[in-house]
Amino acid sequence: KKAVKVALEEALSRILTPKQSMDVLREVRACKAKGRPYVAVFVGVNGVGKSTSLSKIAFWLKSQGLKVLLAACDTFRSGAVEQLKTHAARLDVPVYEKGYNKDAASIALDSVKFAAANGFDVVLVDTAGRMQDNEPLMRALSKLVNLNNPDLVLFVGEALVGNDSIDQVTKFNQALKETAYGSGEPRLIDGIMLTKFDTIDDKVGAAVSMVYSTGQPVIFVGVGQTYTDLKKLNVGNIVKLLLR
Repeated sequence: KKAVKVALEEALSRILTPKQSMDVLREVRACKAKGRPYVAVFVGVNGVGKSTSLSKIAFWLKSQGLKVLLAACDTFRSGAVEQLKTHAARLDVPVYEKGYNKDAASIALDSVKFAAANGFDVVLVDTAGRMQDNEPLMRALSKLVNLNNPDLVLFVGEALVGNDSIDQVTKFNQALKETAYGSGEPRLIDGIMLTKFDTIDDKVGAAVSMVYSTGQPVIFVGVGQTYTDLKKLNVGNIVKLLLR
């Protein structure tokens, strides 16, 4: 029995440990050394808490002494720009925005140019939530990520939805591939952030399935409502939870 448990622990740890290291802070500092801002684009379906998740990461980066710019590229949902501005005011970080019904890909591009010209270390790009089967919106997102070629495309999903989140992340990647903008290799999801991770316990298997199905790591988990409620995924703790 013990041998089986050890084998299971090893297999689960292997799945959850990313194949390539994903150290955001190190990558930010490497970009800074090259004299350009690090760019992260937040993607996902509607209502999973992308803006809040983005704000938590902004708070964390700012606490590391980095200069952060938020880019309001959800030009689709009414109130989205104001929501991001509210977070930004609380965090005391600026927002780059051009209002609504504009081309989100161009706004993202302009925000990165603005950041480079004004000494920002990081640009966090908020995008409109969209269902993975909405082809026009997926095409617009594909344009944004391929035109800007960010350092990180972060898929924000809810830990609570279990197997639905696996379906979402797999189909999101598929849709990004199918609606590829330009002639180069299409940019796909680089990593995952799971929200509401403090409320799941028995649904923690979703994290394993998402990593297994995409091959991409869970980089961050949201564990509460405040800006400090952000953690890196602790593989050992997850494996213990799954096997208890």
